Amino acid sequence: MATEPVPDKAKAAQEYTRQAKRLSYASRRHTGGTRARNTAVEAKFVTAHDPVVVTASGGRLPVVPLAEAKKLNRLKEQVKAYDLSAEATALMDTVAPSTDEKPSAGDTSESSESSQNGPKRDPNERHESHDASAPLRGAIPPSRTTPLFPPIPLYGPPTYLLKLQSLCFRTTSFFLSLAFLGIIVLGSIFTSIPALAKEGVVRLIGRDPDVHRPFYEEEIRRRKLRREAEKEWTSRLRRRNSQGSMPDAQAEDASSDIEFELTEGGPDPVICDIQYYARRVGLDAEEYEVQTEDGFIITLWHLFNPKEYTPGPAEHRRYRSPEVFKEDETNAEYRASLDSDQTNPKQRPRRYPVLLMHGLLQSAGAYCSNDDDSLAFWLCKSGYDVWLGDNRCGFRPRHTILKYSEPRMWAWNIRQMGVMDLPAFVSRVLSETGFKKLALISHSQGTTQAFVALAKEQRPELGQKLSVFCALAPAVYAGPLIGKAYFKFMRIISPALFRLMFGIHAFIPFMMTMHRLLPSRLYGALGYRVFSFLFDWTDTRWERDLRDRMFQFAPVYVSAESMRWWLGKDCFAKHKCILMTRDESKREEKEDEQFENGGHLQNGTIVVDGNNTDKINKAEQKQLSAGHHSGLTAWYDHQVPPFALWVAGNDDLVDGRRLLRRFERGREPHVRIVHSKVIEEYEHLDVIWAMDAIEQVGREVRNVIWRTMPEEDRRRCAIPRGCSMEDSPYRIERNS
Repeated sequence: MATEPVPDKAKAAQEYTRQAKRLSYASRRHTGGTRARNTAVEAKFVTAHDPVVVTASGGRLPVVPLAEAKKLNRLKEQVKAYDLSAEATALMDTVAPSTDEKPSAGDTSESSESSQNGPKRDPNERHESHDASAPLRGAIPPSRTTPLFPPIPLYGPPTYLLKLQSLCFRTTSFFLSLAFLGIIVLGSIFTSIPALAKEGVVRLIGRDPDVHRPFYEEEIRRRKLRREAEKEWTSRLRRRNSQGSMPDAQAEDASSDIEFELTEGGPDPVICDIQYYARRVGLDAEEYEVQTEDGFIITLWHLFNPKEYTPGPAEHRRYRSPEVFKEDETNAEYRASLDSDQTNPKQRPRRYPVLLMHGLLQSAGAYCSNDDDSLAFWLCKSGYDVWLGDNRCGFRPRHTILKYSEPRMWAWNIRQMGVMDLPAFVSRVLSETGFKKLALISHSQGTTQAFVALAKEQRPELGQKLSVFCALAPAVYAGPLIGKAYFKFMRIISPALFRLMFGIHAFIPFMMTMHRLLPSRLYGALGYRVFSFLFDWTDTRWERDLRDRMFQFAPVYVSAESMRWWLGKDCFAKHKCILMTRDESKREEKEDEQFENGGHLQNGTIVVDGNNTDKINKAEQKQLSAGHHSGLTAWYDHQVPPFALWVAGNDDLVDGRRLLRRFERGREPHVRIVHSKVIEEYEHLDVIWAMDAIEQVGREVRNVIWRTMPEEDRRRCAIPRGCSMEDSPYRIERNS
């Protein structure tokens, strides 16, 4: 007897089941319940190129190809369209329970995301890289990758084979990356010998080698004040201990006239602790957990004056749903109760929210290491509601599903940080404060995140949540430093060799081991020497007594994939721009050269007339802007927020002047520059660490935020120190 053909509806259910298992996180070692919870149900597209695979429990799994995600959704729709038999329905129920309900707050299986970066895959790419169950070797993309944002490696469920291969990568990369790090450390030590020898000779003849530093007198003055403050703190503790019977209320009354009362002091222990350094300047900090749309748990810091604000319960600061920019009723009720509590003597005044994002290999503490001259502390004392974000992994790599040892945990680069981490931070801050917009301040890689996220092909709607974007040392175009030998070496090796050397997990995690084991001052001194050797930084404009503290907040855990994006083959180091290919960049350079050589506009193109040496005028710039640059070549659309830029003129790491030229010459018709400044003597880190950074940058940032604030918020917020209602708002006009 012939076998009866399988009905279409049952076949659809079987294919859906097969595809769901293929994209799942479940393996044979998982029990039935765990396997069912981690099985894929559907793909949710966060952006056009970012399909988030949702599991049966509401969790999400990262990095699947677009074709695989679309196939899963198509099969699910086919199954829904059938009037399934009981057998087929039962088959589906064992794999794909309903996901209509939102995951509960704090559920450890809430979210994780997949992301297929860049344009379509190369049609010649081998089939194995699309297979979620393929071995590790087949999961790695080919050497030829797509421009700007190459594909992220694809890793299947945690099988024994995958674990074994992953262990091999971790072992080989440990020794090879350690050797690479050793060469860098030795190089930094040897290149420091001449300067140290010269300094020693100067001291031997009785002279001060620091006398030529630009802030020499100010450093001496601050050192003296710091020592006096340490003595005063010690005396205060003695008095408090000797007057132990003094009532707490009387002690509070004695200092009630102090606006920012110090709660920590004495000699600096040099530790990695934002809260401790906030308390040393009369502020405090609370830590929030935030879940990204791809399931990472990232840290958000909130600075406040303890005399004005009382932190909420710890449960309130835990991570919630991965969804962004959606009203949280529980949080709204909690905030409403605080705002309506007029009897609370520490009721929080309305302050406009400001979010600060750090640079590459750094953390939020980079904004908190200069005492009262730290940008974060200074803005908080000026009257803003200051929040600081730590990007994914940081000092504590955490994910709702994945573990540290799994390669899937580290399959991300700058694009995921931009389209996932930044919106998650912005969403949580707006949820906590009740405002519709906030001001964003970013430094170095933090600016890259924002410039990528705001691009019209990425997540342009984020711009509607920002009143202004302040970019410090904007990292869009590469500087000449990218041509150094060790960077060139990382650029010429293939992606496979890069992963062999630096692994498929964290980038040189031994650095974090050194951070834990070495004495803090030794680690700080070594950290400065290494980073100075790599990036040509100097501490000429920093307060040298605080230098060891500055390097307690770096480096942090980052993925080897993110470093490959910055330095590897066919990525940023090749194209030398985050949003433009090398060929496009060369055309722009040629165009700029024509501008400089007296180019002018003729029939929509720039031509150089040998008899005409006049520069292109503003009217021609506007005409050019409205012409061929307003379409395909523009990075941003009408949703982009106003920009303010502070460029370090002596920065070899990135080329901020070229970014300014792009905006000034009309290549971005929708971008509105409300403030721009080139600080000629500044290096890359001086915009946040220089002793005069508050005068050169901080005050202008404060004013820019105030003048770009929505009018309704200007009326209801406390006026920051140094600002007034008479300060006219910027006229936000688009180039046209």
